[in-house]
Amino acid sequence: MPSRSELANAIRALSMDAVQQAKSGHPGAPMGMADIAEVLWNDFLQHNPANPNWPDRDRFVLSNGHGSMLIYSLLHLSGYELPIEELKNFRQLHSKTPGHPEYGYAPGIETTTGPLGQGITNAVGMAVAEKALAAQFNRPGHNVVDHHTYVFLGDGCLMEGISHEACSLAGTLGLGKLIAFYDDNGISIDGEVEGWFTDDTPKRFESYGWHVVPAVDGHDSTAIKLAIEEAHASDKPTLICCKTIIGKGSPNKEGKEDCHGAPLGDEEIALVRETLGWKHAPFEIPADIYAGWDAKEQGQALESDWDKRFEAYAEAHPELAVELARRLSGDLPEDFSAQAEAYIQQLQADGASIASRKASQNTLNAYGPLLPELLGGSADLAGSNLTLWSGSKGISADDASGNYLFYGVREFAMSAMMNGIALHGGFIPYGATFLMFMEYARNAVRMAALMKQRSIFVYTHDSIGLGEDGPTHQPVEQLTALRATPNLDTWRPCDAVESAVSWKAALERNDGPAALVFSRQNLEHQPRTAEQVANIAKGGYILSDCEGEPEAILIATGSEVALVMAAKAQLADKKIRVVSMPSTSVFDRQDAAYRESVLPSNVLARVAVEALHRDFWYKYVGLDGRIVGMETFGESAPAGDLMKHFGFTVENVVEAINDCIAE
Repeated sequence: MPSRSELANAIRALSMDAVQQAKSGHPGAPMGMADIAEVLWNDFLQHNPANPNWPDRDRFVLSNGHGSMLIYSLLHLSGYELPIEELKNFRQLHSKTPGHPEYGYAPGIETTTGPLGQGITNAVGMAVAEKALAAQFNRPGHNVVDHHTYVFLGDGCLMEGISHEACSLAGTLGLGKLIAFYDDNGISIDGEVEGWFTDDTPKRFESYGWHVVPAVDGHDSTAIKLAIEEAHASDKPTLICCKTIIGKGSPNKEGKEDCHGAPLGDEEIALVRETLGWKHAPFEIPADIYAGWDAKEQGQALESDWDKRFEAYAEAHPELAVELARRLSGDLPEDFSAQAEAYIQQLQADGASIASRKASQNTLNAYGPLLPELLGGSADLAGSNLTLWSGSKGISADDASGNYLFYGVREFAMSAMMNGIALHGGFIPYGATFLMFMEYARNAVRMAALMKQRSIFVYTHDSIGLGEDGPTHQPVEQLTALRATPNLDTWRPCDAVESAVSWKAALERNDGPAALVFSRQNLEHQPRTAEQVANIAKGGYILSDCEGEPEAILIATGSEVALVMAAKAQLADKKIRVVSMPSTSVFDRQDAAYRESVLPSNVLARVAVEALHRDFWYKYVGLDGRIVGMETFGESAPAGDLMKHFGFTVENVVEAINDCIAE
């Protein structure tokens, strides 16, 4: 049987060889953390390589994702469907081994990590999901949700502000099954971190309410094992501080920034082989090393044992078992769509004119009882975002059975935690802040889209219409950024009916996130036929038409739909069509015939109206059209004064239409 060091050296060899063959990459972290990984994966990690989606597996997150060859080596060695050819194709087009771990490429990758700090934050979300799901479903004698979340992270992750946000909240929530390993090697790209990172990390995490195991030799297997056992015994999240040597085994480069993000070179790799006693050719792993790593048999036994426990659970609690299985599958209740549709039809009949943020809360009150998988939250703005509904119950350290997280002023952590919750399964997370403060969380929103996760980002106070808080709180360019993000559906509804449709669409979509953008001010209810109500879900539709072919088309979203409807009323002598376009991405996915029926290509006189940045709308109005939108930041004043000041008036829209028609 190979020794622990020989098993760890297999990671070092594969990592340096793959980076060398790719002529780029980061060999230092995998070589430095190989001993920690060997102990964790061979002695503690509960997983089944034959079924990477086993629900009760432990989650492993490589937050310092630049060290991706560490996890690729672990997956390959332990028996996942990641053949050696994929390691040889590291960082190459269409390989399963891209430069940073990408969710959905290789089996066993739990989340995309690359932007430092987001991996640990995803992991906090996963640990929240595990704790909440266990509280909701486990019963005495039946622990069917019972697993750990393990994280590797480095100095860079800890320097990023998001790690402060997330780890602080993890301590407050008492996430005892979250265990993080700090790769304390003292090196980042620019060199020795003591010139820019001198935090007392153990004290920092102790102040968060974490259990801390300090000063662990990251190359001493016995010390690592004892530290993990100590972490398992704690009811707090644990940080294991591992002192390691970056590039361990490289005679001339270990402990130096040279090996952080560049190949070692052929000569140095030969020296590493000599130093480690690794006599095998590149990408060659002896059979006894494979046998020492192989986790397939143990993994199958672990899952089989869980299957038996779940069968006993299903016998004792059949309704809970069926519900847990449904939620883990990501399927919505069978009657959800019909009940949601009935609610939408009732809204159309009622005709209430309210703020869309209030319409959103009303929709949550309608949909929430149908969807126990909803896990909501707000970044300290629940009373403004209106994300609390009648069935909301807060999650705390002592009682995790609720369905709502008070994230505090942590927009970035909230959004990345939502991604972790979605990735874990069993919940559909939604979280809210002002649209302006999406900027704090921008990269987490992008990661949700990149991973195609069902995270629902709720943004209120959606334009200069929020008024007196002024330009610091008034979004202008944010919707352009959201709409330009691939895989993200952004909705800006014009009334309560469109708000309910946008929620339904976001919930029913299981291949990507949504941004739901709501107003502070009241929005006028729009009359519609049944066909028009049905067409809202297509992202854009004809809200008001004319006899025959239109002379001009008015396009608007949100609060500006009522404005263009008023402008049309002033143009009774002209053939004007009004198009409401709550979601441009959804509209763009419709077939060409439908899009042509809404925006006929032969009608060039088009005006788009939106109280946000104007440039996005050129794709719909063309160079011959007009756009009534923002080109500057806002001002502090009552909403009505701002709308008039910036030209969002009936008179200005009428003038724009007349100019278009006259050309």
